[in-house]
Amino acid sequence: MKILFQLYLSFFKIGLFTFGGGYAMLPIIEEELVSKRKWLKKDEILDFYAIGQVTPGIIAINTSTFCGYYKKGIAGAIISTLGFITPSIFIITIISKFISKFLEYSFVQNAFSGIRIVVCVLVIKTVFNIVKENASKKITFFVFLFSFILVAVFAISPVIIVIGISVFAYLLGRKNDISNL
Repeated sequence: MKILFQLYLSFFKIGLFTFGGGYAMLPIIEEELVSKRKWLKKDEILDFYAIGQVTPGIIAINTSTFCGYYKKGIAGAIISTLGFITPSIFIITIISKFISKFLEYSFVQNAFSGIRIVVCVLVIKTVFNIVKENASKKITFFVFLFSFILVAVFAISPVIIVIGISVFAYLLGRKNDISNL
């Protein structure tokens, strides 16, 4: 029961400080679950995040659900998800009461502008860390660069790219051990 309470509090804190959605939450999850709690390894977080991206639904909720499930099964998945969404429910409820008057103030508009900038920094940091740790070999860097070009330049769906790269890695892995490339 103690671990479920800790899961709830951890994901409550992550949900409370995650502005900008799933991409912005990865460094916060990593800090809380890998560095502080030592419940997961860095590569496990990245795996859960990747699964969360290709699974239907919101990346942030999917990732918190997978992390909770990994730690404590179905109960952990439910508790982690509830912990993650609780702050949003409270904040949205409060803001909805005052939204029309709230947005008129310049300091609120400036605060939201600042939050957007910080979210951009968090996303860039996340991308940099993922590339640094996973694209250190020639083949993995090529896959990263190729995927980035397909998404950024040609606007190809990331789902199609993930499936294509997965098939490529599977076929390559059958011929060679991809970790040796």
